[in-house]
Amino acid sequence: MPEGDGDAAPVAAPRPIVFASDFGLGNEWVGICHSVLATISPQSPIVDLTHLIRPLEVQSGALLLADSMPYIADDAVVLGVVDPNVGKDREIAVGTASGRCLVGPDNGVLSLAWDAAGGVEAAVEIASHEIVRNPRAQSFRAPDTLCRAAAHVAAGTAIEDLGPALDPATLFALSLPEPQISDGELRAEVLDFNRFGNIQLNVREEDLARAGLEAAQVLTIRSVAAATEARRGSTYADFATGDYGAIFDERGWLEIVRGNPASAAEGLGLSPGDLVWISRCRVP
Repeated sequence: MPEGDGDAAPVAAPRPIVFASDFGLGNEWVGICHSVLATISPQSPIVDLTHLIRPLEVQSGALLLADSMPYIADDAVVLGVVDPNVGKDREIAVGTASGRCLVGPDNGVLSLAWDAAGGVEAAVEIASHEIVRNPRAQSFRAPDTLCRAAAHVAAGTAIEDLGPALDPATLFALSLPEPQISDGELRAEVLDFNRFGNIQLNVREEDLARAGLEAAQVLTIRSVAAATEARRGSTYADFATGDYGAIFDERGWLEIVRGNPASAAEGLGLSPGDLVWISRCRVP
């Protein structure tokens, strides 16, 4: 062993990269991004969280990233790309108290995740000429900006070297709507729905309890367009085909479902942002 090698600091292992986007799987975009990531940090495991976020739905992407944090390694670099204003919003990297680094556009898509990861400890705008390559197409910037930044951090670059520091107070943050709660009723809002048509509402277990509905076995679900009764359950198998049910999903949100293969979103005609009133079923 050469003299002094015993005192050398150990080289940190490359960090994993967790990648989520609305790019879809019917084109080359995800593959190009993978190629850039692998070229710069070839030893980093790359986890495709999803590329099927509904196109341009920033809130859906933000929810997915935040709700996934408990399953993502503390040293991961999280690359989130849902960018309806591509080329207009700042591109940022955010260091969090948990140790995770979040990379994406400054449009709110990362904001729920940095809260779930313990808050912002440092933030920079991705602007270094040593990191960013002049985008070949302004309409598809991710390979030349966000992917390069994420891969460099995964390979050991400090986020401070990606560009100028930002005041965390200037970052764009989403705020989720809160349910309106009264005795025996909640006014909720549809946050999202998945590919099976299960409807995610902005309601947690404590919200149901505050409305006095925690013990209700059947709930009345009303919207402007439709109304139904939903029996409480714990999993999708609790409901017969076509029957409506109410469960708390793996992310902790109240979900309106139908027994497979029926779709609650289709049956009730609901979309993100629609209002839903929840109350105890009044049995005659």
